[in-house]
Amino acid sequence: MTIRDLLAARRPTLSYELFPPRTPAAESTLVETMSLLARTGPDFMSITYGASGSTRGASRDVVQRLAARHTIPPLAHLTCVDQSRAELIHVIEEYLAEGVRDFLALRGDPPKGQHDWRPHPDGLLYASELVALLREVAHGHGLDDLSVGVTAFPAQHAVERYRRLGLDVLRAKRDAGADFAITQVFYRVEHYTALVEDAAAEGVEMPIIPEVMPLVSARRATRAQELTGVETPADLFAALEAAQDDDSARAAGVDHAARLSRGLLDAGAPGIHIITFNQHRAALELVDAMGLVRG
Repeated sequence: MTIRDLLAARRPTLSYELFPPRTPAAESTLVETMSLLARTGPDFMSITYGASGSTRGASRDVVQRLAARHTIPPLAHLTCVDQSRAELIHVIEEYLAEGVRDFLALRGDPPKGQHDWRPHPDGLLYASELVALLREVAHGHGLDDLSVGVTAFPAQHAVERYRRLGLDVLRAKRDAGADFAITQVFYRVEHYTALVEDAAAEGVEMPIIPEVMPLVSARRATRAQELTGVETPADLFAALEAAQDDDSARAAGVDHAARLSRGLLDAGAPGIHIITFNQHRAALELVDAMGLVRG
């Protein structure tokens, strides 16, 4: 069953985001985290490409491990960064041969040291083109059960000057064959509901799964803000800074994420996608607070 099929069942989904390990210690942590998260019965787990698509091989290893050892549907990330069309086709065909049927199509960020986005000379310019390529390759192999996700940006949608462009981009992705979207991080329920309602009003209807990040320290909150450009709420940052130890900081972050998640589900969100940072404690505490455990 693909993610598209799961969303059609209209039951709130539970999913996690993992990233590929870079060291043996990180590999050990990831193995433990995957095992513990699997016990909650998630509907799928997504595996990032790392910064600027720099961990493609490791990403594939995690996808294979999920499918083989945990029988949890993996959502494989693909980006346009530094890859030709031919290279992307090769990667897609390898995934399809391994039974992967769920993909998240991203344009991706510029490589480290490059401040503006420039496509590969023989590559793709937009995420919508990657969606179309996924459909084309799958169709060429006689596969019609592909499930393709894309990204959406509630925090940016809340800024008037970005709203029109964001809706047009989401429409282009939908028209290219996207089945669903997963948001970038945000911290206010109304930012999510405004995006969903405005998209629907323009005929851009697809399930949009909100991504929730349980922040566990002021340092992580600062780093997340630097990476995403989305400001951490002042009350949350203050609570993280005031925490006396790691446990109390994590409790503050999980409490904020749980309140956001419950508000999103009450507003009709089709599920919750949790950023884990390959750590299990905050993710498991958040799932417990939401009552979404499947096991």
